[in-house]
Amino acid sequence: MTLLAVIRHGPTAWNRQRRLQGRRDIPLDAEGVAEVAGWTLAPAFSAFDWVASPLARARRTAAVLAGGAVGLAPALIEMDWGEWEGRRLAELRAELGAAMTRNEARGLDFRPPGGESPRTVQRRLAPWLAEVARRGRPTVAVAHRGVLRALYAEAAGWDMLGRPPCGLSSPAAHLFEIAPGGRPRLRSLDVQAFR
Repeated sequence: MTLLAVIRHGPTAWNRQRRLQGRRDIPLDAEGVAEVAGWTLAPAFSAFDWVASPLARARRTAAVLAGGAVGLAPALIEMDWGEWEGRRLAELRAELGAAMTRNEARGLDFRPPGGESPRTVQRRLAPWLAEVARRGRPTVAVAHRGVLRALYAEAAGWDMLGRPPCGLSSPAAHLFEIAPGGRPRLRSLDVQAFR
């Protein structure tokens, strides 16, 4: 089993505005950079390999935490929100009503128009997880909420209907064990990786 620690990127202006933030390359703002700079990584993670989503907010978070540039993993890019990018979930629920309720009731197959479903994100992650397992090196991945939720759903057997069995805090590391072949298994959520 290979240990994988997933950390969500630091906050952006869109996060604070509660906007759906997918593929648009919204960087950390000054407040976000300052917050991440205050996260001191626990020594246990210092020997891990580091990778990040190619989006600026994840790259910057990883660089601050790792103390320099890290490798990129395109599979870690955030879920594509399609036509809903930049919108607020509450506004979409009010505007779309029953259609939004039906879409959300699809769980892993929930899909915004022109975007990805969580199941699609899981499929995108599968070859990368297999590569992590093949390398056999403990790895820290700085990614996004949608990626983390999709990975958690697969590892926990959650169908993404209703609330997750456990919350996913930030900032924290969420630990998974990756079996040979790439199957994730939940090890521990909300590990206080920062002191």
